[in-house]
Amino acid sequence: MTLCNEKNRSTPLNALTVGNASVQVFHSKIEASHAAASKAAAILSAVISEKGLARMIVGTGLSQADLIDALVRNEKLDWNRVEVFHMDEYVGLPESHPASFRRWLRTHHVDVVRPKQAYYLNADESDLAKECQRYGELLSAAPIDLCFLGFGENGHIAFNDPHAADFKDPLVVKRVRLDEKCRRQQVGEGNFESIGAVPQEALSITCPVLLSAHYVISCVPDHRKAEAVRDALEGPLSESCPASIVRTHPQAFIFLDRDSASLLSWREDR
Repeated sequence: MTLCNEKNRSTPLNALTVGNASVQVFHSKIEASHAAASKAAAILSAVISEKGLARMIVGTGLSQADLIDALVRNEKLDWNRVEVFHMDEYVGLPESHPASFRRWLRTHHVDVVRPKQAYYLNADESDLAKECQRYGELLSAAPIDLCFLGFGENGHIAFNDPHAADFKDPLVVKRVRLDEKCRRQQVGEGNFESIGAVPQEALSITCPVLLSAHYVISCVPDHRKAEAVRDALEGPLSESCPASIVRTHPQAFIFLDRDSASLLSWREDR
């Protein structure tokens, strides 16, 4: 793999196809995030032009921050024609908590661009089964055009950890128990002071619904995601690495940086 020089940092270090997915590797997290945002903007603009309205699911959290920041700075997008969903939330956590994904989405995206509609998964409701049904009906009301789908350190997508992921899940939204590696990631990202403070359960959109989006963009930077990236792209297609399902999607675009791609084997015959 040939590294780009300082004057050409926007050029991918490598580009390939894995399964159905298009994969690009960039020098840095910023480059990967900006490339992902550019692709997303093009998709959203095309959908709005064709249908008049785009519906998207937004992954929230540290790995998605630069992508969303670049996307909301795009002045050409007509956010009045976009409906936004987020994909998961901790059970029992109020939106006022700094780690709330509702709060993250509102702060980093909704309050900045004021989309046509933003839908929130309220995992602090008293009747969580009813909340799953309510949110599931909103998601199912019309097709999802775009899903931003990061990979967790354990290979999860949304909060579908390996033990909870089901590629043929009949549910739209479900209550899940978080595994230890997932919970430790939340501590490592600075969301909680200790693993004891991390909620043990969450509500999450299921794997089939995430992959039902017409387009999927996975921006997966940082060395801490290298094992998950390797397992997702070079390991077996299996719920033991839920992110592996992304490579089956016919319109999946995966953006990596040099660190997250560091464990991949770049075979010429691939």
